[in-house]
Amino acid sequence: MTRPRALAALLMVLIAALPLVPMGGMRQYALHVLVQIFIWSFIAGAWSLMGRFRLVSLGHGAFLGIGAYTSTLLWNVFGLTPWAGGLAAVAGAVAVAAVVGYPCYRLRVVGHYFVLVTLAVGEVVRLLIIAERGWTGGSLGLTLRPAPAQASLLAAQFADKRIFYYASVLVWLGGLAIWRRVDRSMARSAMEAIGEDETAAASVGIDVTRFKLGITALSAALTAGGGVLYAQYITYVSPETLSGIGVSLRIVFAAVLGGMYSLLGPTVGTALTIALSEYLRVTFGIRLIGMAETIYGLALILLIIFLPVGLYGGLEQVMRRAGAVRPGRRMTFLQTRKG
Repeated sequence: MTRPRALAALLMVLIAALPLVPMGGMRQYALHVLVQIFIWSFIAGAWSLMGRFRLVSLGHGAFLGIGAYTSTLLWNVFGLTPWAGGLAAVAGAVAVAAVVGYPCYRLRVVGHYFVLVTLAVGEVVRLLIIAERGWTGGSLGLTLRPAPAQASLLAAQFADKRIFYYASVLVWLGGLAIWRRVDRSMARSAMEAIGEDETAAASVGIDVTRFKLGITALSAALTAGGGVLYAQYITYVSPETLSGIGVSLRIVFAAVLGGMYSLLGPTVGTALTIALSEYLRVTFGIRLIGMAETIYGLALILLIIFLPVGLYGGLEQVMRRAGAVRPGRRMTFLQTRKG
């Protein structure tokens, strides 16, 4: 077994055994933080599928909100199990992505114009959620209707946080597998060519619209799936926490902080942002409201200027130069250009 695989196996053993470690009265809190890290890491990884190919979206809060609200409403109103409601939520997010993405890609809406389109989509979904207060609860949010039994597989509701912990780990691993599959497929080369020059890519036979629409639909589907899981875990959804520009920026910052061009970059970024947020909340309470967001903004400015590949991406570059990474390993597009 190679060294990277041995380290990955050891990490998985530690993750699997973590809920069994004695933590005293901190067990529930620690599990709660870890579940959030894995879920939001999955969502940030879904965003990076687009971001790493220069499709910068500030509207992923829309897909997250569609996922969370669709499954919650189908369960609360019609009693439809979240397993089926989740599929409907993913289909709805993909449909919205197609409706928005197809005309943008056909008409060559790129750069900051595309960013503005995605920003508008996120705000439209948030305002629709608030406006339809009869169904969604408006700005007050909506509570997931409890299942008849405390632990219900059909309703995907469990009192034991360890079940959600292992579920979030499996979802996170699934997201990593999809990210890696895209990274090793022909789609990566096509999307890198499109990101560099769409006209040149089209001239060599690359279907620009198809590839861009495909990666957008995949990113939207995964983000909606993350919204479904988060809604089931928190049992409460609101437009401020699951839709709009604030949520979208949180996703973007986590991916950029860790490194959107690396497999584990979004995970590292998410872990750092959630750990910082929890530390400030526990240490200062309500005395420094908004401090976490201020630190996020300053860190984002510094990263964009001095370390555009993110913290984990920068570490990978250092290890590669030191010879710790196998020479045959594929480099990301940005790292190739910079190296």
